[in-house]
Amino acid sequence: MQAAADKKLTNIEIQQGLAESLPFADQSFDIVISRYSAHHWHDVGKALREVKRVLRPGGKVIFMDVVSPGHPVLDIYLQTVEVLRDTSHVRNYSPGEWLSLFTEGGLVINEVTSDRLYLEFSSWVARMRTPAHFATAIREFQKLASDGVINHYAIQADGSFTSDIMMIVAVRD
Repeated sequence: MQAAADKKLTNIEIQQGLAESLPFADQSFDIVISRYSAHHWHDVGKALREVKRVLRPGGKVIFMDVVSPGHPVLDIYLQTVEVLRDTSHVRNYSPGEWLSLFTEGGLVINEVTSDRLYLEFSSWVARMRTPAHFATAIREFQKLASDGVINHYAIQADGSFTSDIMMIVAVRD
């Protein structure tokens, strides 16, 4: 978004708003895409209902985000490092929670894919300008992690790790 503004593109309009209260008219869009942002939303259910509202019938929604593996220990680890890195973090939902949220939001799921995302530690914290004391806290938390956490997230000596990601493609009926 910022790159488009910096380039002064004339074929794009940039607006800022809350996902839970989109500043657009009903049935305004053919497609809505969210990439690694939904874990910052305070009310994902409401945001998905807003997505449905602004989509035209048959419109497509594509969401991609880091997901919680679902296991309580792995979930607590993920939520902790995420909020230490970026205090605007709200929650990474599990795949099951995401599917329920989409269904409850009235969106019809067409495709779900999962993958793993490698995150190099120093660039991961630099992107969010994580304060040094929080980056240090994350590294200390990693050192205290159980073997199960270390193995699941493939935590490396330099703090780099791998997270679960999911993409959902759905349509408004």
